[in-house]
Amino acid sequence: MPSLSFTAALGLLSLLPAAQAGWNQNSNNNIVVYWGQNSGSVGQNRLSYYCQNAPDVDVINISFMVGITNLNLNLANVGNNCTSFPQAPNLLNCPQVAADIVECQQTYGKTIMMSLFGSTYSESGFSSSSAAVSAAQEIWAMYGPVQSGNSTPRPFGNAVVDGFDFDLEDPIENNMEPFAAELKTLMNANTSKKFYLSAAPQCPYPDVSDQSFLNGQVAFDWVNVQFYNNGCGVSHYPTDFNWATWDNWAKTVSANKNAKVLIGTPANVGGANAGSFPTDSQLSGAINLAKGSSSFGGVMLWDMAQLFSNTGYLAKIVADLGGSSSPPPPPPPSTTLATVTRTSTASTGPTSSPPSGGNGGSVPQWGQCGGNGYTGPTQCQAPFKCVVESEWWSSCQ
Repeated sequence: MPSLSFTAALGLLSLLPAAQAGWNQNSNNNIVVYWGQNSGSVGQNRLSYYCQNAPDVDVINISFMVGITNLNLNLANVGNNCTSFPQAPNLLNCPQVAADIVECQQTYGKTIMMSLFGSTYSESGFSSSSAAVSAAQEIWAMYGPVQSGNSTPRPFGNAVVDGFDFDLEDPIENNMEPFAAELKTLMNANTSKKFYLSAAPQCPYPDVSDQSFLNGQVAFDWVNVQFYNNGCGVSHYPTDFNWATWDNWAKTVSANKNAKVLIGTPANVGGANAGSFPTDSQLSGAINLAKGSSSFGGVMLWDMAQLFSNTGYLAKIVADLGGSSSPPPPPPPSTTLATVTRTSTASTGPTSSPPSGGNGGSVPQWGQCGGNGYTGPTQCQAPFKCVVESEWWSSCQ
């Protein structure tokens, strides 16, 4: 199909619902969801599936980069469609995710963050301040704008994330402040677009893992406070839910006095966070309490796979935040993705016979061509074939 003119493209973008505007620093109804760890055993689809089918989600945190000194990217079952870099065997090379990031940003208006560390991170920070600065520069070269002449491996090719999220669980973290400060400096110095920095502390204050850089030295844009798995969480509202403590942090301690605080909560009663799943009235009450604070930025959910197995829960949260849920948009009439460099043509992903005939169609590489409920085109452009990846997703590969 012919590409859309710039004017026509602007016209189509103007029809997108406001829920697809990505992160809004001036809003109190942002919704942030983690993706990449296939939480529980409910099954995890590819990133672009959720971008298309969750118009009310503003930010998706890709999780996790679990090794920084010894490069290690863990995306659970998503890694089946990735290969390894020869110089870094635990670092995934994921052209499918690269294409999805661009589609999520350009077609669905999502803010895509790269989440670092996670619960399995065990390096305990950096040996020195200079080592922390060097590590931040390497992470920026891996996921930020492409740097001409830089040979640092890029897991997502030419795709550029919108910022970084810190999810630290280890109480011993050395030289994290210079690491965070250098990343923030690099992002501020680049004017190609707005970049963000967020963190995911536990709700007990001060969080033992994050206090070194949340103590007013680094300007975070928002914090996804984990108000679960702790006695100060949403499931303990109204008696012990410590929203006021984090509201005070944002207004008096944070280096960014406009920083937002999000209420983090499990996305389903099942999974590892079952004991922290709040009742509907507890969640509504906590959100209503927080809405009275200028620091309130919305809700964070763990995680996407759990959320999509809990029918109606996202709509409930949207309603609690004061909005109305948006239906998933139909597939766009044509999709033009930015060129993504693929460093390997090998694939370890699942294969099967295509749902319908192979070549000569309209769906480009990595585009959706099948799946339960899908009604779009099924013919792949040559030489690609439609490959079944799950009940919900087939793509041209």
